[in-house]
Amino acid sequence: MGTLVLTISFIFLWFSSSSSLALAITFNDTEALTQFRLQTDTHGTLLSNWTGSDACLSSWIGVSCIDGRVTSLSLPSLDLRGPIGSLSQLNQLRLLDLHSNRFNSTILSITNCTNLKLLYLSGNDFTGEIPVSIGSLQRLIRLDLSDNNFHGNIPDEIFKLSRLMTIRFQNNQFSGQVPDFSSLPKLYELNLSNNGFSGKIPERLLAKFGEKSFAGNADVCGFGSFPACSFSSSSKSAPSVAATAANSVVPSNPSSFPATPVVDKGKNESGTKGLSIGSIVAIVVGNAVFLLVIGSFVVAYCVGSRENSGSEKGERGRRSYYNGERRVYASNGGGGESDGTTASDRSKLVFFDNRRQFVLEDLLRASAEMLGKGNLGTVYRALLEDGSTVAVKRLKDANPCERKEFEQYMDVIGKLRHPNIVRLRAYYYAKEEKLLVYDYLSNGSLHSLLHGNRGAGRIPLDWTTRISLVFGAACGLARIHEEYSESKVPHGNVKSSNVLLDKNGVACISDFGLALLLNPIHATARLGGYRAPEQAQTKTLSQKADVYSFGILLLEVLTGKAPTMYPLPSNPRQENEHAVDLPTWVRSVVRDEWTAEVFDPELLRYKNIEEELVAMLHIGLACVAPQADMRPTMLEVAKMIEEFRVEQSPMAEDSDWRSSVSPSLVTTEDAMTNY
Repeated sequence: MGTLVLTISFIFLWFSSSSSLALAITFNDTEALTQFRLQTDTHGTLLSNWTGSDACLSSWIGVSCIDGRVTSLSLPSLDLRGPIGSLSQLNQLRLLDLHSNRFNSTILSITNCTNLKLLYLSGNDFTGEIPVSIGSLQRLIRLDLSDNNFHGNIPDEIFKLSRLMTIRFQNNQFSGQVPDFSSLPKLYELNLSNNGFSGKIPERLLAKFGEKSFAGNADVCGFGSFPACSFSSSSKSAPSVAATAANSVVPSNPSSFPATPVVDKGKNESGTKGLSIGSIVAIVVGNAVFLLVIGSFVVAYCVGSRENSGSEKGERGRRSYYNGERRVYASNGGGGESDGTTASDRSKLVFFDNRRQFVLEDLLRASAEMLGKGNLGTVYRALLEDGSTVAVKRLKDANPCERKEFEQYMDVIGKLRHPNIVRLRAYYYAKEEKLLVYDYLSNGSLHSLLHGNRGAGRIPLDWTTRISLVFGAACGLARIHEEYSESKVPHGNVKSSNVLLDKNGVACISDFGLALLLNPIHATARLGGYRAPEQAQTKTLSQKADVYSFGILLLEVLTGKAPTMYPLPSNPRQENEHAVDLPTWVRSVVRDEWTAEVFDPELLRYKNIEEELVAMLHIGLACVAPQADMRPTMLEVAKMIEEFRVEQSPMAEDSDWRSSVSPSLVTTEDAMTNY
């Protein structure tokens, strides 16, 4: 009996001490954030809801927690200012996003947050050098220090961060030799532009990341548009060569190398300096460019004259795959009152930028292929005479829309630019014909990749590619919602068939805003399995309904099942009248603890992704919450997906597949910092 009492007392004391420890840890996190607020929100208006004794239980803005610890702090674009040293106590922090504020001082304290994966500090007033203790951030995946006042050399300790996929150091004052980041195996994005780097750009870096990543550094050399490297600046071993040639000692810092070595092969025997090979090449190239510019003006003039002449002749009645109106007018004005039309009758292609403009006649002459029919119209691939390809959507149910209203909608859609949104290039309005011209994306849709050819010989869509495509779509949708946060303009038609892949495999969301042209009853009915519960009564489109549709898309990616009706798992042979929608089916499987059966069998062969699968399942279920107010915003969804996104495909045999469709992390990650 005494032993039992002693054991119970021990357990009680153990739980009491554990609870006290948890409370102490939570209090420390809350205390650290409170100190941070006092230092950075001097007027107390920017973080006004940071009240209460527990940051995790009080739903502080920008704060996310797991098991009572702060794991995410996201406070972008709030005009906060001051030092951030108080954040050093948040040792469970995974995501820190403070971009576009006015924080200052150094970032030394951040290196204590050894669990950081995502660090976004761009657009502030940070100073000093990158501390050598940055090597302690072994889990870091994204590092964005751009648009600050950092200076000095990049410490070698940064090469210890073997998981880095993104480095953005542009628009600072860094100096020294261009670091060779080739040793970081997972690095997909690098930007060192507009700093004070010097010396030779490592060839592998320049070939992989392009010239833009190193532009704006006056003293660098390499190939392409950069000046050729002399032997005095070609590598770290160059100083000894230069010293031998010049019979003098040259400092080891490449920025202090002589502008020209003493021994100059460009000199002739008499000692006078002639033209170097580089100078001759520059002169030849300059002359060629000059002649090319002159020739371009001549060709443009001739082509313009020919088109004007052609329009005056007024080719009429041209038959095309569009089967449009009997008479069309190109963007040069075409036709006129003399041919029986009025100025108000005339229509033209309206472009949103100056890139590769063409006239309507060019579009009608183009060879075309029908890509498919959707709820909003038919899509064609049009190959223009200049060799460029565009996608043309012919709207079928927007005819009642008046010109002014239609143009207002197009202005809303056309001005939005984002790497994960299909770009609307131009539109054409006529009474019985409405055409939309988009950039052509050549790699099909997420729907076709998920559900196409499910039989033998199918190449499965691997986990890394799935989650990257979902992430890209989330970023595009979040950008739409953020841009129109005040007016609450939705996408209106979120589904897997509207997530398209460009030539690099980057996911871009299409059909933004087109559902607004339809009668709301028709628009909501066409959502099918992607329709939110409240839309059955309200018959309206909304951003919260977009989140629900995206949740269905995410569950579709995880389960491999299209959003239709499924029998409950407890009665797999039930008749269709007892079937349920995809979210209900998923919840029932999870509730019965058959979680593994939720996931697409094609995903079960991958190892060590269980954590990511379950995390993404929880995100999807949060999006499809029956109550609209309980759903997260798309910005929150994008950040949650980024937190759990895997870094590479677990199966090497899928490498060929990934190289053809896997999205560029540069593009998708740029998306994250644009909102």
